[in-house]
Formats: sequence, C-alpha cells, structure tokens
Amino acid sequence: MRNYPDKARQLRRSETLAEKLAWDLLRDRRFQRFKFRRQYPIGICIVDFCCYQYKLVVELEGSIHSQPSWRLKDKEREAYLKRLGYKVLRLPNGIVMGDPEAFLKEISKHLASPGPRPLSPQGRD
Repeated sequence: MRNYPDKARQLRRSETLAEKLAWDLLRDRRFQRFKFRRQYPIGICIVDFCCYQYKLVVELEGSIHSQPSWRLKDKEREAYLKRLGYKVLRLPNGIVMGDPEAFLKEISKHLASPGPRPLSPQGRD
C-alpha cells in the first residue's frame, strides 16, 4: 500500500460507531496509559488499532466479517501480521457497543508484557 496517510484518513472518515467508541476509550493513553494508534500501517496492512510497544493489533469485526470471502481475507491478514511478530485480537463490534468494560478487559489480557519491537514501516516509534 503506497499512500498510507490518505488511506488511513479515508478509513477514519468512514469509521463505524464501534470504531469511534473504541478510539474514545483507547486514545491519549486513556486505557491504563497504553499508547494505541488508530488506522496504523504495518507492512502492507492498515490495522484498526495497534499498541506498538506490545505488538498487539486490535481488529474490530462487523457482520461483513462472517462472509466467507472476508473470513479468508482476515485469515491472510492475521497470518501476515503474525509473521511480522504481532498478536492479532479480533473482537466483534457488539462487544465495544454493548460492554465497553469487557472490551477493555479482553485487551488487557494481551498487554501483560512487551514483546521485541519490530522496525516500524515508516522508521518511527
């Protein structure tokens, strides 16, 4: 993907209510002081949310992700991100909308200890 900034801006403009709520919970180190990035480029992917220090990707899934073609795309993306050393946490939009506390609790399970830091795609932290 060549033009990360434009694609990330486009994704933010078309965010779902679940993505907006998740970002409200995670932005500005609001969640246990962990730094999350939104619509973050990793290699050839732009992920929903990333805690770079802990190499955790949080992907929100709406109903479209239950379709076979999307499941295959998601599986390929997850395998790619895992090869780069990231853990991928896929959560349904409904958990964010229905139980934000459970959403944050699920994320906290995967932030126990930082992993080794890969080089960032743009050479920045």
